[in-house]
Amino acid sequence: MAPVAGQDVRGTLPEGLGDAIRGTAEDIAALLRGVGDTSVPVPGSEWSVGAAAAHLAQANELMADIAAGHERAHGDGTAQSLAAANERALAEFDEREAGPLAEMIVAQAAAFLTAADRTAVGRTAVGRTAADERSAEGTLATPLGPMSQAELGSYLLTHMLGHGYDLARALGRPHMIDRTRVELSLPFLIRSRRDDRTGRSIGRCSRIGHVLGGGRCVHPPRGGAVASGAGPLRRHESQPGGPH
Repeated sequence: MAPVAGQDVRGTLPEGLGDAIRGTAEDIAALLRGVGDTSVPVPGSEWSVGAAAAHLAQANELMADIAAGHERAHGDGTAQSLAAANERALAEFDEREAGPLAEMIVAQAAAFLTAADRTAVGRTAVGRTAADERSAEGTLATPLGPMSQAELGSYLLTHMLGHGYDLARALGRPHMIDRTRVELSLPFLIRSRRDDRTGRSIGRCSRIGHVLGGGRCVHPPRGGAVASGAGPLRRHESQPGGPH
């Protein structure tokens, strides 16, 4: 059963996370629709707008497959292996046009939510597959290790916010980061701090917090809690710093 628009996936994701994933994907798609030249460089990155959008489309598909209980190889969790896996995936994927990529990003975010909804139904259903069992038990195999659906959903949101912000900067358009979405990204940021093989959680947290206007993410010693604070929201300003 597909999730109903405007409602969260029942029983698997924290309140508001489904809406945040849908809304962020749509906001990124709105940035891309109508863009004629996707060769525009992303500030602070070796990627163009087209490559960054293609990466988002591929990552959303990857996470949708994982949410459905399928194991997908994509590096070993270290920053170097993830970067190499990303480049290999991009080299094997030719699409760089803004319109098709916008639709892929939205469609794969929706596929993630459909998979999470299926997990909720599968918890009480008869005749579940092995993939359903793994998903229902919260043991999804991800490139960063086992995650629950809630953690993976937070990861998906955080990933879209980080790259969506970069796309907005590249295109000179308003970004899609707000306080609610940042708060929903914290489960992944907390988890990644406890097992920080990627070396990217601090960068993502600092960047997203900075966009909020005086915002901050405080990372205490490993294994501790993560505190987040922010000043007044600003819809869009040119911000320093590139992707992490």
